[in-house]
Amino acid sequence: MDKNEKAKNGTLGSILCVLAASVCFSTGGLLVKLVPWSALAINGARNLLGAGVIGLYLLATHHKLTLGKPVYIGALSMIGLTTFFAIANKLTTAANTVVLQFTAPVFVILFMALLFHTKPKKVDILACAAVLLGVCLFFIDGLRAGNMVGNLIALLSGVCYAGVFMMNASEGSDAISSCFLGQLSAGLLFVPLCLRETDFSAGTLGAVLALGAVQMGLAYILFSIGIQRTPPVTTSLITGLEPILNPLWVALFYHETVTGLAMIGAAIVIGSIVLYNVRTARESMT
Repeated sequence: MDKNEKAKNGTLGSILCVLAASVCFSTGGLLVKLVPWSALAINGARNLLGAGVIGLYLLATHHKLTLGKPVYIGALSMIGLTTFFAIANKLTTAANTVVLQFTAPVFVILFMALLFHTKPKKVDILACAAVLLGVCLFFIDGLRAGNMVGNLIALLSGVCYAGVFMMNASEGSDAISSCFLGQLSAGLLFVPLCLRETDFSAGTLGAVLALGAVQMGLAYILFSIGIQRTPPVTTSLITGLEPILNPLWVALFYHETVTGLAMIGAAIVIGSIVLYNVRTARESMT
């Protein structure tokens, strides 16, 4: 196998890791429904458990923890992402929060242009616009209501999400170190709020464990591996599957209805991601 073939296989493997991470992320909505705690208490518990899983991964792979400015910026992005998302979910509708968080691809293109002088291609802009259109269609009913403060905080979550996508974009960065430090910090900061909760039944604790181990720990391990060879814009587009899968799991297990407009939005998001990556793959082969 020549170097080009290895590179292509490595890129495909990275994309599959990002895809698998998106599926893990999408379990959050279903699992949160099983935990009758405050949003920040859940956020603290899942972050601390997630940091534990990532810590074990670092030990098992003998991956040394990297420190430095790029890693700290990534960690802060992680803290901001999880915290703003939790707060926004309490102040506005869950649909608004997800839609505004997934403005991240727009911020990725903006940051790449400002920080790395990377001019976005026309196809990047068109793909981002299509993904945002699809997500908005999927949650259009939720966009009709909501607290403006919560909406603005959800938008900040989108800014932080863009920072997470770019954790490997600069020299000296290390995505898994940023994930570990960010989750550990958020966990230690908010986990004391769990002491205010009263429901510690087996079902509740099981859902919290799944949130920490799968939706945070495993998801970010896969995510950090995937973004090593996946461009930030491509990564942000693939993770556009998360806001589609999230309510679909809820609909499947809780029999909540999904409207025809929502299904059209899902088709637009999935179709845009597939077409974008097919075109990108073709361009890399020429």
